Amino acid sequence: MIEADDHHPQENVDKMRSGTPLTDLDRIVWLDSLIAAINAGTGDDLVLACSALTPYVQSRLRDDTDHTCHWWLIDLPRDVLDSRMRARKNHFMPADLLDSQLASLTPPSDVRRVHGDQTIDAICDEILAQL
Repeated sequence: MIEADDHHPQENVDKMRSGTPLTDLDRIVWLDSLIAAINAGTGDDLVLACSALTPYVQSRLRDDTDHTCHWWLIDLPRDVLDSRMRARKNHFMPADLLDSQLASLTPPSDVRRVHGDQTIDAICDEILAQL
């Protein structure tokens, strides 16, 4: 399991913490770190928790890693996302950036959707059943 937020350079963290959305240019170093971690992984099964908002990010993850990508969007209404983000403690990205994130979101054409209002176990079970 790789948590993409753990791979942001401090510059990105500071930018988001200040309320400024990242651009794809800002994401290059982050993606390079993610791709290196993915390619260093052992075994066939790997889960990457990542927003992968833009086609640029998605294509880098598809083209530059040694793994086949399967995409799932854990779907929630904006108000639920906002509430969950505001409830987080000690996370660098403020909930005020949610609208910019949603505006940037371009799901891949082969994305599968899972309702996010389920338990984590139920979400995992649904994804495993789809695999």
